[in-house]
Amino acid sequence: MASHGVEEMTMKQVILRDYVSGFPKESDMYITTASIKLTVPQGSNRVIVKNLYLSCDPYMRHRMAKQLTASYIDSFKPGSVISGCGVAKVLDSGHPNFKKGDIVWGMTGWEEYSLITAPETLFKVQHTDVPLSYYTGILGMPGMTAYAGFHEVCSPKKGDYVFISAASGAVGQLVGQFAKLLGCYVVGSAGSKEKVNLLKNKFGFNEAFNYKEEPDLDATLKRYFPDGIDIYFENVGGKMLDAVLLNIRNHGRIAVCGMISQYNLEEPDGVHNLMDLVKKRVRMEGFLVADYYHLYPKFIEMVLPYIKEGQIVYVEDMAEGLESGPAALIGLFSGRNVGKQVVVVAHE
Repeated sequence: MASHGVEEMTMKQVILRDYVSGFPKESDMYITTASIKLTVPQGSNRVIVKNLYLSCDPYMRHRMAKQLTASYIDSFKPGSVISGCGVAKVLDSGHPNFKKGDIVWGMTGWEEYSLITAPETLFKVQHTDVPLSYYTGILGMPGMTAYAGFHEVCSPKKGDYVFISAASGAVGQLVGQFAKLLGCYVVGSAGSKEKVNLLKNKFGFNEAFNYKEEPDLDATLKRYFPDGIDIYFENVGGKMLDAVLLNIRNHGRIAVCGMISQYNLEEPDGVHNLMDLVKKRVRMEGFLVADYYHLYPKFIEMVLPYIKEGQIVYVEDMAEGLESGPAALIGLFSGRNVGKQVVVVAHE
C-alpha cells in the first residue's frame, strides 16, 4: 500500500536535447538533476521504483527522431527523459500486483528513480537466482524477441540452415543458440574479429564471418551456405538482405526483427532482389515482440533450465553509472558493444 510520509530525493536523469537526424551523438542527450517524491499519493495505482539496470536497444534510435508517419512506438519528447526497458526495485506501490521490495522489469525512465504510471505493463521478476541484469536481455525483451522471432515466426525444424546478422548482439546471440539446440546449422555475421570468435567459441555457432572484411556478400553466403539458407533472422537490412535473397532456398523463411544498418540513413538503401521472394515462395514477416508477451511464461519455462545448466550462455557489456548511458546507447550504432549493452544505474 502507498505510504503517507513524503520523502523527496534529488536524482540524475538523461534528457533528449532535440530530435535527431543522421547518426546520433552523445551531445544529443544531456544529464540533469530533478527531484522526485518516493511515495505514491493515497488512492493512486502508480508505482515508484529505483532503477537498477537499463537496456540499450537499437529501436531507441527511432524514438530519437521526429516521426513523420505513424509508428508502433512514440518518439521521445525533446527536453524530456528518455525511456526504455529496465530492471528496477519497487520502493512504494499503490498497485495491488506490486509491493515494496519487488523486483520488476519493463519500461522505465533513464533516471535513478521513476514514477511508473502504467504499472500493468511491468513484469514481476519471479526468479532471482540468476543475475538481475539478465532481465534487460536474455530474460527480458531481447530474449522474448529471439524466442518469438525464431520459434513462432520462422517455424524452424531440425537440420535447417540458419543465418543470423548482427549475431553477437542481444537478440542474435540467443537466436543462434536456440537454433543449435534444435539441431540446425548456424552461421552468424558480426563486425569484428573479437565478435566472430565469440560466436564460434562461446555461443557454439558452426561458422561466423566479419562482414566488414567481405567485399562480396553474395559470394560469402555461397561459401558458407553452398546449398542455400532456410531461415534468415534479419537484424541489419540493406546489402545483407539483398545478398540473402539471392541465397535463400525455396520455401525459406525470413523473420524481420530490425534493420540497424538503415536507422541513421537519411535515404534508406534500396533492396533489389525482392523477386526472389516470388520465385522461391519465401515467407518474409516483420514482427513486434509486444504481440508475443502472452508467451512469456512459456519462454521462461524453456530458457531458465538451459541457463542454469550452462546450455545457453549470455554475454553482457556493462557500462557503469547513469552518466555513461548516452555513450553506451550511441555505441550500439558503431558496434562498440560486445554482447548485450546494459547501463548499471545502481547495485541492489
